[in-house]
Amino acid sequence: MAIKIQPAERCDCDVIHEDTVNQVREKMLQEVTLYDLADLFKVLGDSTRIKILSALGEAEMCVCDISFLLNMTQSAISHQLRVLKQAELVKSRREGKIVFYSLEDEHVKQIFDQGLIHISEGRK
Repeated sequence: MAIKIQPAERCDCDVIHEDTVNQVREKMLQEVTLYDLADLFKVLGDSTRIKILSALGEAEMCVCDISFLLNMTQSAISHQLRVLKQAELVKSRREGKIVFYSLEDEHVKQIFDQGLIHISEGRK
């Protein structure tokens, strides 16, 4: 998806709306929370990881299945799954010698679905 860069509109005044600024300042998230949120979006900013999340949104899968589906090496998939697991976006369970991966919880599916809704609105 190509992103069109539009110049930002500028305000032609020097007035500070103190009530608004103070109201927003009171509700601003703490720095550590903002950094954690930025890190989450960085993890989501990789197309391979998005493909993996999309697949896991449909079914629980093992590394072999995901690598076959995405036509990638198991090593590459394992690396991306490790990143997703560290970000608490996916979880794993062992069944004998096989490790199955799935989305961590319904929130991950909701984040993914909201992103899809947002980009589809821009295409109308």
